[in-house]
Amino acid sequence: MRIEQLEYIAAVTQHGSLRRASERLHISQPALSEAVSKLERELGVTLLDRRRSGARISRRGRELQQFMVEVLEAVERLRTAAGDQTTSTRQVRVGTVSAATSTLLAPALREFRAAHPGTTVELINTQQGEIHQGLLEGALDLGLVNVLAGDDPPTDLVGTGLVHGRPVAVLPAGHPLTAQASVTVEELRAEPFVAMRAGYLMHRFAHRLFGADMPAISYTTDGAELGKIMVAEGLGATVLPDYSVLGDPMERAGLIVARPIEDDRTAVTLVLRHRQGEHAPRPVRDLQELLVRHARTYQDARVS
Repeated sequence: MRIEQLEYIAAVTQHGSLRRASERLHISQPALSEAVSKLERELGVTLLDRRRSGARISRRGRELQQFMVEVLEAVERLRTAAGDQTTSTRQVRVGTVSAATSTLLAPALREFRAAHPGTTVELINTQQGEIHQGLLEGALDLGLVNVLAGDDPPTDLVGTGLVHGRPVAVLPAGHPLTAQASVTVEELRAEPFVAMRAGYLMHRFAHRLFGADMPAISYTTDGAELGKIMVAEGLGATVLPDYSVLGDPMERAGLIVARPIEDDRTAVTLVLRHRQGEHAPRPVRDLQELLVRHARTYQDARVS
């Protein structure tokens, strides 16, 4: 067994295919594939599920992943202690539904960068189901998802509630409804609507809010950030968690306005999720701790 074989497994898991991993590692794909196959033969297990769409870590590979990570961390500590300047840069991959990006994620990333200047954080904006799958397969280190009260958590992932809030109506500045303290469902139903695409929590909430009588959907989009831009451009109204709007740069600049939805008491929580029972690398643990700490600060500021 060679250290680079473990590094190859980690790279394939992270990038989702042998080809992309070989490009990132600057070695040929056949050489990488053969090295992984040799490790599989040595251990007597299949570590990767090879498919036409790419390669993913197998179930048995996930069971052994913690031990591989521990070995790679120990090697990295040894190289650092020995003054090896060629130690590879660590990358942390975070899946997000684009909630509380500017109020929570950005401040945590800013502090993380100061503590880990050599670590790259890759943010992947995608749907909750894809985030869960990425976490389970090892393609993501952390996930940020919205959860409605009463939703059953996945049994094979660990979740930490970061910020609690409620869905609000998001309107363009100067809209007549912004003069009101709250917006009724009927008033919102009459507006051109910017809907989140199926797979996002706010898509499900909108159908719960409006029932069978949905507003005329003018646009569907991916994630809160695009939704806010479209509202700011006057293309319609949308519904988002309040923590995705209040304190956002567009809200602070007066481009969008959030109003409570009258008679709606739905609770929504931003949850940080990661794999269960895994010894995560130090940068991942540090970012996780920063997100929890900044969430506590943000929540306390909202209460006061």
